[in-house]
Amino acid sequence: MSNRFINILVPVVSIILGLIVGAIVMVFSGYDPIKAYIALWNGIFGSPYAMGETIRQISPYILAGLAVAFAFRTGLFNIGVEGQLIVGWFAAAYIGMAVELPAIIHLPLALLAAAVAGALWGLIPGILKARFGVHEVIVTIMMNYIALHTVNALIKSISGGSYKTEKIHETASLRSEFLSNLTDFSTLHYGILVALAMVIVMWFILEKTKTGFELKSVGFNDQASQYAGMNVKKNIVLSMLISGAFAGLGGAMEALGTFGNIVSRSAFTGIGFDGIAVALLGANTPLGVVFGASLFGSLTYGAGNMPNEAGVPIEIVSIVIALIILFVASGYIIRVVLSKMSKKKEAK
Repeated sequence: MSNRFINILVPVVSIILGLIVGAIVMVFSGYDPIKAYIALWNGIFGSPYAMGETIRQISPYILAGLAVAFAFRTGLFNIGVEGQLIVGWFAAAYIGMAVELPAIIHLPLALLAAAVAGALWGLIPGILKARFGVHEVIVTIMMNYIALHTVNALIKSISGGSYKTEKIHETASLRSEFLSNLTDFSTLHYGILVALAMVIVMWFILEKTKTGFELKSVGFNDQASQYAGMNVKKNIVLSMLISGAFAGLGGAMEALGTFGNIVSRSAFTGIGFDGIAVALLGANTPLGVVFGASLFGSLTYGAGNMPNEAGVPIEIVSIVIALIILFVASGYIIRVVLSKMSKKKEAK
């Protein structure tokens, strides 16, 4: 069994195990797992509207997954994607609301603002890591809370004490009447095209540029890279900068597409944290992230149909989703088991 085949098999086995154990939980809780999973399927693919909402949900997951995966590929663990996404969301919403420009300038400017805000939020832990050796996991976790409460304060400040900003101008919107009509008036928008474009950008940076080669080299072995003449500190900062930019664009999907503004929050969105599982499921590759994001986006939206159609409480639905994430995160164990099975088969 080749390593490439094992890489494909691991996430598939993880998902299947998660669904099986989730079914067992539902049986012991007195619910019909077959009806529940049919409801899940219908919630994802049951109508054009459901499909449109599912695809819309996938867009920020792709960008959050790219942010985590990019940092992983360069030897860093960016747990601050949630905070970077929130500041990107605010920046896009503010530019979309505060200025009036032609659409050809306004929309790109709002997207750029989100990317820059996310990048700057990622720059801080990058500098601390490169300059002082402070572990990026600790800093990025703390930066999430700072982002949440800082953005809440900014919303209150610019909206005259309100808990939400005004709606963005139409010239900064990603919304599409064509896509909405195509999917029975869902909130599907052009953000999915932006997300897929960023998949290509990440692939190009890592696989086709000298900078990408250096970033990956530092990730594999920073000491060897330094001996070879690479600037390790610069590459650490650059990695967090690019990772943060992807995350910031994830926030722009919500600001310019789904909601059209930003609202004060008492808790995190969860998208940035799910991005970790998305990246793991996708083996930290750009194409893999698309498949991982498709799974999580589908589960997030489709699971909402399980209580309505199958009568499964939302708590059980959350357990099922958590089990799938657990098995995805346990992919290393599954990989070891599959490798041992393969070696035993070859030995026979």
